[in-house]
Amino acid sequence: MAGDNPSQAAGAQPTAENAPDVAIRVLAFAGARDVTGVSELELPLAEIGPEHTAGAVMDALVGRYPELGDFRRIIRLAVNGTYVEPGAPVAAGDEVALIPPVAGG
Repeated sequence: MAGDNPSQAAGAQPTAENAPDVAIRVLAFAGARDVTGVSELELPLAEIGPEHTAGAVMDALVGRYPELGDFRRIIRLAVNGTYVEPGAPVAAGDEVALIPPVAGG
């Protein structure tokens, strides 16, 4: 019977909407975490727009969380653990970290 094969069960096949390779993982630290209310989120590539760069990720996040705009000039961006400039490319499955300045003492 067709229903006996688990791979044919409804929902068994990944779709574009739930495939992990069509999004990036965003990590938010310190003030950025306070603004977003989460320390980690997924951002679909479709929300980033045609230019897949670290700066475009920040633009998309400011669209979701307008208060992040206050951090735009001081926040550092890292892609896959390496600090980058806003023009650095990002791809599906990448991890982008938002790192505000940290004061110590």
